[in-house]
Amino acid sequence: MWIPFLLLLIGGTIQFGRIMYLNYALQKIVYTAARNLSVQQNLNLCDSADAVMQAVLTDAVTDPSTGLPLVLNLTGDMLTVTTRCVTAGTLGDCSTSGCGGVTGAQRPDYITVTLTDGYTVPLRIPFMLRNPIVLRPSITVPFGGSKL
Repeated sequence: MWIPFLLLLIGGTIQFGRIMYLNYALQKIVYTAARNLSVQQNLNLCDSADAVMQAVLTDAVTDPSTGLPLVLNLTGDMLTVTTRCVTAGTLGDCSTSGCGGVTGAQRPDYITVTLTDGYTVPLRIPFMLRNPIVLRPSITVPFGGSKL
């Protein structure tokens, strides 16, 4: 009589632990990408296809020893980088006017890296059909590098 209840409880506990671990891993990946971008020198923040930026994002999602993704189906293209500036005591998006020149565009105070579309995790709990959970980690770190 108690076996279905116990199976449901055990299955739910395992799924909760799996999702919490995956959320932690995604947050660490996003933090690693943001931290590495924040200390880069001569980073072109106006171009999202900048080779240095793409290399940092790819390195953040792959295992350095094997080159395989740290999380299944996660690529550097799924991460989005935005710049944040403090203007009049308020944190907001940086001005991108004059982005093409060396002295153009505002130097950011912070770098934000997000998994914009999220990472979908299907729930596998016995005897229950649930909608998948979408994890959307985001991190903002101070920018200490230099831009082009």
